[in-house]
Amino acid sequence: MRIAVIGQSLFGQEVYKELRKDGHTIVGVFTIPDKDGKADPLATEAEKDGVPVFKFPRWRLKGQAIQEVVTQYKATGAELNVLPFCSQFIPMEVIDHPRHGSIIYHPSLLPRHRGASAINWTLIHGDKKGGFTVFWADDGLDTGPILLQRECDVEPNDTVNTIYKRFLFPEGVKGTVEAVRLIAEGKAPKITQPAEGATYECIQKKDNAKIDWNQSAEALHNWIRGNDKVPGAWAEVDGQKVTFYGSSLVDNGTAVNGQPLEIPGASQPGIVTKSGLVLFGNDGKTLLVKNLQFEDGKMIAAAQYFRSGSSAAVELTEEEKTFAVQMRAVWQSILSNVSQIEDSTDFFKSGAASMDVVRLVEEVKLRASSCQLQNEDVYMNTTFQDFIQMCVRKLRGEDDEEELVVDYVEKNINNMTIKMPHQLFINGEFVDAEGGKTYKTINPTDGTAICDVSLAQISDVDRAVAAAKEAFEEGEWGKMNPRDRGRLIYRLADLMEEHQEELATIEAIDSGAVYTLALKTHVGMSIQTFRYFAGWCDKIQGSTIPINQARPNRNLTFTKKEPMGVCAIVIPWNYPLMMLAWKTAACLAAGNTVVLKPAQVTPLTALKFAELAARAGLPKGVINILPGSGALVGQRLSDHPDVRKLGFTGSTEIGKHIMKSCAVSNVKKVSLELGGKSPLIIFSDCEMDKAVRMVEEVKKMKIGDPLDRSTDHGPQNHKAHLDKLVEYCQTGVKEGATLVCGGRQVQRPGFFFEPTVFTDVQDHMYIAKEESFGPVMIISKFKSGEVDDVLRRANATEYGLASGVFTRDISKALYVSERLNAGTVFVNTYNKTDVAAPFGGFKQSGFGKDLGQDALNEYLKTKTVTIEY
Repeated sequence: MRIAVIGQSLFGQEVYKELRKDGHTIVGVFTIPDKDGKADPLATEAEKDGVPVFKFPRWRLKGQAIQEVVTQYKATGAELNVLPFCSQFIPMEVIDHPRHGSIIYHPSLLPRHRGASAINWTLIHGDKKGGFTVFWADDGLDTGPILLQRECDVEPNDTVNTIYKRFLFPEGVKGTVEAVRLIAEGKAPKITQPAEGATYECIQKKDNAKIDWNQSAEALHNWIRGNDKVPGAWAEVDGQKVTFYGSSLVDNGTAVNGQPLEIPGASQPGIVTKSGLVLFGNDGKTLLVKNLQFEDGKMIAAAQYFRSGSSAAVELTEEEKTFAVQMRAVWQSILSNVSQIEDSTDFFKSGAASMDVVRLVEEVKLRASSCQLQNEDVYMNTTFQDFIQMCVRKLRGEDDEEELVVDYVEKNINNMTIKMPHQLFINGEFVDAEGGKTYKTINPTDGTAICDVSLAQISDVDRAVAAAKEAFEEGEWGKMNPRDRGRLIYRLADLMEEHQEELATIEAIDSGAVYTLALKTHVGMSIQTFRYFAGWCDKIQGSTIPINQARPNRNLTFTKKEPMGVCAIVIPWNYPLMMLAWKTAACLAAGNTVVLKPAQVTPLTALKFAELAARAGLPKGVINILPGSGALVGQRLSDHPDVRKLGFTGSTEIGKHIMKSCAVSNVKKVSLELGGKSPLIIFSDCEMDKAVRMVEEVKKMKIGDPLDRSTDHGPQNHKAHLDKLVEYCQTGVKEGATLVCGGRQVQRPGFFFEPTVFTDVQDHMYIAKEESFGPVMIISKFKSGEVDDVLRRANATEYGLASGVFTRDISKALYVSERLNAGTVFVNTYNKTDVAAPFGGFKQSGFGKDLGQDALNEYLKTKTVTIEY
């Protein structure tokens, strides 16, 4: 058909583009004149295609059509007028002229909410359903026959912007194009609008958007969100007009702490909190407002009300000055009507619109990936100087809105001052445990107390899971572009590298690791792990699958990889930070949120990691750290109905218990890395010096404890483990094995066990079958020709974590590696792990993988979608 598009805006632009794709001829675009030297997007798109564009300031004068304008319109020969969004009054002479008449898009379910502020009133009235109507144009009162309608749910905290972006814009474009298709096919209905349920509301303007405080909290919330962003609900506060944005209903069972703010007419004072401004309805219930705007146009975070204007300007470094020059050029390209961008240039007063905000945010990401802006940041920093100051503060991690309060324990160790958080980390804040409960964490090298650490209780677990759930379902993390998520994880890795000496020192005193080993392996590999998985964020994808049930219709089947949701992670104390990284990095890259329980005896690097994650810009609730006992915290995480995945490293005994709890509670997905009895087969034809050296290196590495379900803490856990090792060795001696050396605790301060070697060990002995979890080497001889027999012996255990073989014979090496029943086989090396190589066991050593692409699948679910068309 020959179509005239009459209207404006990005919505009009998209409708125009889709109509052309559908094969229609656009004979003319009738839009508004340029504003501040900038053409409307619809005009820009049409001019690019060579379509005639008309920019009439008006179609009527004193109630009469302007004939010159009408003549130019009629000359296009349009068969149908499409009005996707039009702010001008179009004469009926134009509406009725085409053969097929005119159709209009209206953002409500007519006959409800006729008028120009339909979306606003949908929200103000608290409608549970919204949607749009494409109707046959009438005399401007939105009463014409209905052609097509589509509806959607209205979410409790929807604003005009969110419902428009989620449904009214994308589905509205599709619906308008579908309506034209129905007209072209001669199938378009004309359904008379019913009289029942019809409403017509006034246009919402600033002067009639004042808040009436004598209403319930829900009614106040609906009024504020219904006027957000335009025209903006306002009230008198401290003698000036203040506009309220970003309203949400809040849980009225939550205690509110903050500074009171008197609001004339309100039932009680508002409270400025860390989260925003809490307001009260006349029913005593509450709502939360995120942002406030003053009469001069300045917008601030509501949480900053009593601190607005108090921040001193930061002095830019040379690198930051270069960034400022780049951004000045970006502003100049957007504000093409402004001759020169000064520090005082105001983005919006210079003609910028909402689409320019989106572009500016994306331009910042391209030039400084670690500066994660939201649209609100631009609205709150409208001059170029304020904008640059805000960006620089974010790049430095000094953003006031995300101020992190940390009660450090400081110690001078290893020629540095280390600063250690010691409280629980929940929803982006370090907080005390319920009842202020604490315990002492011990330095195992000398037995002295390092500091008191908050001891999580069941209520703390519930709070952390709730925060993680909200961050996943409602927060920016769940909606974040995967590439942006990868940038944040990479920024976290950078911060870990900047603090690597401090992290290694904390790891050394908390877990007993040698500092050089902690620096290279515990911390070094952790940094590598986060960088590796940061790169995976935008490469997670499904597949397209041909299916057999294709006739007589055509079908498309594809899969999507989706995050699980809230994931619990429980880790041991042998490699505290590295075990955290192996699981958490993959979990975050997949898009999940995390509640992590470190081993009770080694919580400090996990808490330091939480601090760095917050400073890297990970949103609140994405990471939560809960030091505490396995019997309490670990058990509650296993049982919690809102946890959808649990990753555990620890003993086989506890792994079985966790698996049972996860099944009984809500059939959680589980991955388990459990005990091991890793055989190392050394053939006589190997490079013996290398084999001996590798064995020595393996046994020099500190080996830690799996999750201890005991409620004890402090030195008792360390002493209990040493006692178990002594008993283990005594059992070996009683069964007839030869104790070559060791087998006892070192007599010195701290918790040390002598390197221990057994020979003459028989396969039936306890020490040959059960894990020692200590520096114990068990040597058993075999004849070099008995390859199958030694494989039988090596596999004669319920464990299957790791294994190794040393030989110069490549055929023998491949034969043995193929038949060893273990998740990892090392050939002519040992313990050579890499972030790209999956690691995990078989049999009672567990299932599931850490590291590599396989680890991502542990934190993803696969959805299959089949479409018939």
